[in-house]
Amino acid sequence: MSAYPNSLPTAILLVTCPDRAGIVANVSTFLHENEGNIVDIIQYADPIEGTFFMRVEWELASFSIARNEIARAFSPLATKFGMRWTLHFSDVVPTVALFVTKENHCLYDLLSRHESGELCMRIPLMIGNRDDLRPVAERFGIPFHLFLITHENKEAQEKVEISLLREAGVDLIVLARYMQILSTQMIEAFPHRIINVHHSFLPAFPGARPYHSAHERGVKLIGATSHYVTETLDEGPIIAQGVTPVTHRDTVQDFIRQGRALEQTVLSRAVWLALNHRTLVHKNRTIIFG
Repeated sequence: MSAYPNSLPTAILLVTCPDRAGIVANVSTFLHENEGNIVDIIQYADPIEGTFFMRVEWELASFSIARNEIARAFSPLATKFGMRWTLHFSDVVPTVALFVTKENHCLYDLLSRHESGELCMRIPLMIGNRDDLRPVAERFGIPFHLFLITHENKEAQEKVEISLLREAGVDLIVLARYMQILSTQMIEAFPHRIINVHHSFLPAFPGARPYHSAHERGVKLIGATSHYVTETLDEGPIIAQGVTPVTHRDTVQDFIRQGRALEQTVLSRAVWLALNHRTLVHKNRTIIFG
């Protein structure tokens, strides 16, 4: 199953390196000399740090290098420019695990987009710290695994989860309103491969009732943020954000309703970008090749 079902398979190269003259020219020449037809190329040079970022995608149909030899063939060029790079293929469908608790709005949105083909991913399992959403998993034919986590058993439970995720070959973890803080061992096992979503009021409106606090302050915008999970709570590299205007006429329930819709849109956008290899993490921010 291809991430681009109506297109020929492509290779996708993501590059980070010190900025200098000739990077694009050399990569383009490498592809041209091997009969690679470029279908998409985006680059950005940070003028302050002097760092170069690039995403280049080319068709494999006429490419003269076998896909299992591309990495070896490209390595000398990567070494020349001091590149950190990854190579991906559009017809390799990412494997995704969904983590849930009891709120279902983001989960249903992701599953609906997956079912329609918008989010091309394989979902071999769903993990919950409560049993509330097991019926949803069963409805969509996804194995559901319950891990009741307490302070005392958290480390042991997460070790079992990590083993389960690795056995399933999971590429990406999506926290679909999973109300449990992940430990360092889980984050280190899947660095920059765990996506979360939350209301954009953090850190201005922390706590369990952010919409109530925002309503009391009379805010004029509410929003949502999706980011990669790091050890610093809710401060990982941001992938996608969204806002919508509100007024004094809106109730707390209006805030919650509009906020949930934003969470759905922003999380699905972040997941789409990750599935299509359009994100690069640099320090604590992302370069998005949208």
